[in-house]
Amino acid sequence: MSTVSSATALLAAARLAERQAVFLDAPVSGGVEGAKKGTLSMMVGGDAKTLRKVYPLLESMATRIIHMGAVGTGQGTKAVNQIMAAGINQAVTEALAFAAAQQLPLAKVIDVIAGGAAGNWFLEHRGRSMTQGSFKPGFKLALHQKDLKNCQAMAKQNGTSLPLVEATVADYAQLIADGFGHEDISALYRLKTKRKA
Repeated sequence: MSTVSSATALLAAARLAERQAVFLDAPVSGGVEGAKKGTLSMMVGGDAKTLRKVYPLLESMATRIIHMGAVGTGQGTKAVNQIMAAGINQAVTEALAFAAAQQLPLAKVIDVIAGGAAGNWFLEHRGRSMTQGSFKPGFKLALHQKDLKNCQAMAKQNGTSLPLVEATVADYAQLIADGFGHEDISALYRLKTKRKA
């Protein structure tokens, strides 16, 4: 259930197969809130028959369990999730920093935007806390950095360009160097509010 590269999942499956054990890669998404409530989304790679056997156990943690295909596809799907999370983090923190610079009432901005086309989980669950300078971890910045570096390695293998990931990795590196790696990924707001033209 860790977030690792597809190659790591394939290696784990091969090592376990040598000992007649089966392996599923089943990373999750939904944050601390989803883990506490048992409402995570789970993307599973591996044998469908094996998944059916362990499905009742997985249901105690996740409300959405999707079989993605062979071993490694769960991790590939989680990489997609992490890239999207980086993009959403960049967009939300930049937009809220812009709103702050406009001296708009941030709580009202968050309320109205959350109910419209640009509304999203991150804005709804992290918007208020980040604009109040609170970055209690739901998902630690240093862990997202690790995941994005896995995405970079996977992209290198398949020839994909990830400019948004490159920018986010650089931003996170600066925040980690400044001692904020233990904070939530919404700590990116710290950089956005500093960057005034």
